[in-house]
Amino acid sequence: MKNFNLGEILTRSWQIIWKHKILWVFGILAGFARGGGGGGGGNSGYRTSSGDSPFPTTQWEQQITRFFEDNLWIVIAVVIAIVLFSLLLYAAGILGRIGLIKGVYKVENGAETLSFAEIWSESMPYFWRIFGINFLIGLVFLVIFIPLLLFGFLTMGIGFLCVIPLICIMVPVSWVVAVILEQAQPAIVLENLGMLDGFKRGWEIVKTNAVSFLLLALIIGVGGAIIGVVIALPILLAILPIIIGMDALRESFTPLYIALACCALYMPVIIFLNGILTAYIQSVWTLTFLKLSKPQDEAPVLVEANA
Repeated sequence: MKNFNLGEILTRSWQIIWKHKILWVFGILAGFARGGGGGGGGNSGYRTSSGDSPFPTTQWEQQITRFFEDNLWIVIAVVIAIVLFSLLLYAAGILGRIGLIKGVYKVENGAETLSFAEIWSESMPYFWRIFGINFLIGLVFLVIFIPLLLFGFLTMGIGFLCVIPLICIMVPVSWVVAVILEQAQPAIVLENLGMLDGFKRGWEIVKTNAVSFLLLALIIGVGGAIIGVVIALPILLAILPIIIGMDALRESFTPLYIALACCALYMPVIIFLNGILTAYIQSVWTLTFLKLSKPQDEAPVLVEANA
């Protein structure tokens, strides 16, 4: 195990992204490729026997059904557009993640200024490898989890009693794989490795410094979750009164419209703050790789990817 100064890594990462704020842009982009989604929104209806409600559930359902029947091709076109736009954002997110790795590396090797265009162009050769390793790992977990969930639903929930232990095992496994991935990505970019070799390299580093990574992952996970909740707090405060006073929506949808407007206005702030947080976290992982992947007296050498 190599000497690992966690406080130095955390401090240096903040110094880098604060001085080189262009990394915030890459952080905003990288945020689009992060797992999970913060979109909250559920459909709820009111099942009442009385007909005094201005928006009875049956009438509302009929209106929705009629709309889909009359505008089917428009709905399909909108769905396709959303899917394509989501893929475009995810691709930009992958390039943002690579850009953060490249940017931190350049700063650590003496760069005084960073150019967005330069980092962006240098990130392109690694796109498919970083995309591929993330896609394959995600696909593996989907192949594992989906059959377990289907088994639980098809057995009317009884099967969950059998699969819950397996899911409990998969949670820490997925956590370990995520940590390895965070070291595999810098290995692919900074050492010009393929997907498999990059994952092996990440595993080698994590395995050799397991205790350090355990502590680092806990700090990033807990700290990032707390900061994420703080960032999203205004959204929660806007939606909470709507949830509590759900019955009031039977009289008027105005409170709902106001809450949605507030959320829409605050969304750019969330994206911006989440971008800074993402830039910081990625900087921490990249500095950790640079610290642990090379001997103490050897400066890391970047190998350019083949165009």
